[in-house]
Amino acid sequence: MKSPNHMKLILLFSATLVTLFYQEGKAQEITFKTEHIGNSGYYYLPPGEKPREKIGDGKGSATIYQGAFSMPLSIKMNDNNRPIAWGIGLGGAYVSLKNQNFSDYMVSEIMNVQLGIYHLRPLNDRWSMKASVGMGVFTRSADLSKISFNNMLASGSVVFVRHLKSNLDIGGGLAINSSLGYPMVFPAVYLKWKTNGKFDVNIELVDGLDVSAGYDFNDMFKLSYAMEMNGQAALLNKDGKDVIFSHQYIVTGFRPEIKFGDIGLSLTGMAGFNLYRPASYSDRTLKGVFAADNDYYFTASAYASLGLKMKF
Repeated sequence: MKSPNHMKLILLFSATLVTLFYQEGKAQEITFKTEHIGNSGYYYLPPGEKPREKIGDGKGSATIYQGAFSMPLSIKMNDNNRPIAWGIGLGGAYVSLKNQNFSDYMVSEIMNVQLGIYHLRPLNDRWSMKASVGMGVFTRSADLSKISFNNMLASGSVVFVRHLKSNLDIGGGLAINSSLGYPMVFPAVYLKWKTNGKFDVNIELVDGLDVSAGYDFNDMFKLSYAMEMNGQAALLNKDGKDVIFSHQYIVTGFRPEIKFGDIGLSLTGMAGFNLYRPASYSDRTLKGVFAADNDYYFTASAYASLGLKMKF
């Protein structure tokens, strides 16, 4: 049986990392987001039908800061108004884990920085190709002097996207990265679906997971109910072994958005709950990724976020 925690770890490396640079290719974009996940207890879920077990008095909260920048280097629109584009993307995240009663077991901070090149190309009226290649740093410390080659990952991907309707794109392909210390191929999935009108439903599996249903009150204000999944990781050495510390979270709540269309700026927030927050180590091997006995997680807690997006 595959651990739910490690299925999310696979998603973290096969989808989140390689699709960071999949932008629409039409404009420069800067995003910033800060999130806070409230305090909750730490549990272990054994394989099989056994009940979960609380891990001592361990508990913790988290504050996450994320930012991204994308810039097209060249753009040419085809006859169907789809871009042929080359561009660069830069993204980063810093996580402060406020842990209590863990001794030295739990990581207290994570820093992820990624830089890459992306390419978008329509193949015909119905198909497009999205490709990227990049490098990233995934470390347990924001101290740049402590970064080593062991904290770095190379990644690349090719995804073929089918434009089924004007509001529905679905695709799949392959992603390759060195998260296990050697090149490893994972499946890559791409999905964007959005209804139109004042009331809309949006589902995206591009950079993490985002599902929402919202209502546009006017040109400036929109309110949605949303569910998001995101995560970060650190590559480190523990007890003489190369391991991955993964931190993921699934959150849900109301998400207001204020749009300033004349300057390309939008402000968003969310107030709700963290439903599930896995945080644990796994061996940096194929066996470690698929291990069924390492599902450690923080339970549900309060959640709040604030973000901004600027398009030029």
